Amino acid sequence: MKKIVVLAVVALFTLTGLSFADSKVKGAVINKSNVKNAANIAIGKDNTANMGSVKIKDSNVKGAVINKSNVKNAANIAIGKGNTANMGSVNVEGSKVKGAVINKSNVKNAANIAIGKGNTANMGSVNIKDSNVKGAVINKSNVKNAANIAIGKGNTANMGSVNVEGSKVKGAVINKSNVKNAANIAIGKDNTANMGSVNIQDSKVKGAVINKSNVKNAANIAIGKGNTANMGSVNIQDSQVKGAVINKSNVKNAANIAIGKDNTANMGSVDVQ
Repeated sequence: MKKIVVLAVVALFTLTGLSFADSKVKGAVINKSNVKNAANIAIGKDNTANMGSVKIKDSNVKGAVINKSNVKNAANIAIGKGNTANMGSVNVEGSKVKGAVINKSNVKNAANIAIGKGNTANMGSVNIKDSNVKGAVINKSNVKNAANIAIGKGNTANMGSVNVEGSKVKGAVINKSNVKNAANIAIGKDNTANMGSVNIQDSKVKGAVINKSNVKNAANIAIGKGNTANMGSVNIQDSQVKGAVINKSNVKNAANIAIGKDNTANMGSVDVQ
């Protein structure tokens, strides 16, 4: 196990971003990345392509986790099986974080693509899985002239969204996303396409869940079987929330489409199951 004692960890990475695994960090984890005119590509099996992102796995962090990324004229691509493509995102898995998790990302003229089986494409998003967070989870993302695409089977495409799964959060979950002239697409079987949304599944949240998203001139599409397309929505499933659930979304000149069998399309909605 790596033991890291710091006041601040600052990464100015062009492509890979900042990653911690099986670590102990005392202090803030800060990633400030500027990506311009670049391509980040992983091809084959079990690939991960990270661009201007922060990844924390099986770790203990006592301090804020902050990602500030600016991505322009770039492509982030994972092709094959079991791939993950991250662009301007924060990913926390199997970890404990005592402090706020903050993602501030600006994505412009960019493509984030995962093609194959079991793929995940994240653009300007915060993803927390099987973790314990004591502090606010905040996502402030601006996505413009961008495409976020997952094609194949069991794919997930997230653009300007907050996703919490199998986790405990003591603090507000806030999503403030601006999506303009963008396409968020999942094609195949059992796909999920999220744009400017807050998604909470199998989790416990003690604090308000707030979604303030502005979507303009955008398309959110899921095509195939068992697909879900969410745009400017709050979706809570099999979870416990002790606090207000607030959705303030503005959707203009946009298309939210689910085509096929057993599909769900949500636009500017609050869905609690």
